[in-house]
Amino acid sequence: MTTLHEPTATATATAAAADLSVWPASTTEPLRGALAVGGVPLAEVADRFGTPVYVLDEAEVRDRCRTYRDAFPDAEVLYAAKAFLCRAMAHWTAEEGLGLDVCSAGELELAVTTGFPPERIVLHGNAKSPHDLDTALRLGVGRIVIDSPAEIARLAAAVGPDGHQKVMVRVVPGISAGGHEKIRTGTGDQKFGLSISDGYAQHAIARILDQPQLELTGLHCHLGSQITGVKPYLVAVRRLVGLMSRLHEQHGLVLPELDLGGGHGIAYRPGEEALDLTALARKVRAELADACATAGLPVPRLIIEPGRAIAGPAGVAVYRVLSVKHTGEHVFVAVDGGMSDNPRPALYGVRYAPRLTGRHSTAAPARVTVVGRHCEAGDVLAADVDLPADVRPGDLLAVPVAGAYHLSMASGYNLVGRPPVVAVRDGLARLLVRRESLADIRSRDVGL
Repeated sequence: MTTLHEPTATATATAAAADLSVWPASTTEPLRGALAVGGVPLAEVADRFGTPVYVLDEAEVRDRCRTYRDAFPDAEVLYAAKAFLCRAMAHWTAEEGLGLDVCSAGELELAVTTGFPPERIVLHGNAKSPHDLDTALRLGVGRIVIDSPAEIARLAAAVGPDGHQKVMVRVVPGISAGGHEKIRTGTGDQKFGLSISDGYAQHAIARILDQPQLELTGLHCHLGSQITGVKPYLVAVRRLVGLMSRLHEQHGLVLPELDLGGGHGIAYRPGEEALDLTALARKVRAELADACATAGLPVPRLIIEPGRAIAGPAGVAVYRVLSVKHTGEHVFVAVDGGMSDNPRPALYGVRYAPRLTGRHSTAAPARVTVVGRHCEAGDVLAADVDLPADVRPGDLLAVPVAGAYHLSMASGYNLVGRPPVVAVRDGLARLLVRRESLADIRSRDVGL
């Protein structure tokens, strides 16, 4: 007979599923305490490729691309490359029918030389260099998002009197949204875009219209990152359509495109809120149709730019424990990575849910702080988390939701080298990006 102190098999299975709710859908536990992703045990990946290592589930990436295509069948979906880009990622997203959103010549060149169609790429950024613009024009990028008045004349000159380039204008709708003040980009007190409220956006658009070689195709906005509610996007639709209406009255302009950016929030730990993609698609579509009908405008084609929501949940970071230190009431579990491969906890206070993998522990959980190997007190990967009390050097810790803004923001701090990226699918693992070696680091140092 089941007692109050003995969970049923169903309850145990439900609890286990909840523990894996933020992991890739392919995550299993074929042996107790030993997690596998894409049919490949994480311990096997660690042994073969070393640690730290980023593990990327190809099937999860592709499935998330398809989910966006299904939710927004009439929209153009651009993968935001800044979240994470490598040649394989560009290849997967292209095969799944997505376009690409890049913010540098480096991202653009890597994608195009991989075979990504340049006409399906949008270049944006608040301070594009002459090299960025020249590369975009040379490679035939689809659209360039103008972010400041200075870019208008610079781009027009680069295009030349007989050239042609499609452009958009990034506008600031005056909406505060996002998971942290450092990733809120829809208000006038940050570096991106041109404000609607003070008239800078309208003035820039008038200047663009005076440049015959620049074809203005639409408005662009990006409210921020880690947005978990639909309402900010609906407010943005109303304000941008309002601007489109004024542009129609002043210039007879009918813009065929409206880019709402990305910033779609995901859960990093079980139980956290994430943006409801189905609700977003349904409500944005209805809001856009209603606002355009009221303004007497045709409905523009919607563009969205998910990055984190595609790459983030598809990635897992695996570390090896180097030491366990008891200091007063605190227990510090130090691993062989840290803020050089994941600066997000230090930058934004992001919280993760690491798990012991590679062995089964029967020890009771203990409250610990997982820290990195770098010479900073702020080098903390996961503060106040529960791990088995017998965690020890040599153990493996796996951190889910590590596919976005990890390698792309990795640094050379303490010259430890950036980790490799390994793709897993159908029981096979293959190297996508090799580990940065000491030879790589030495080769860049050319002077005495």
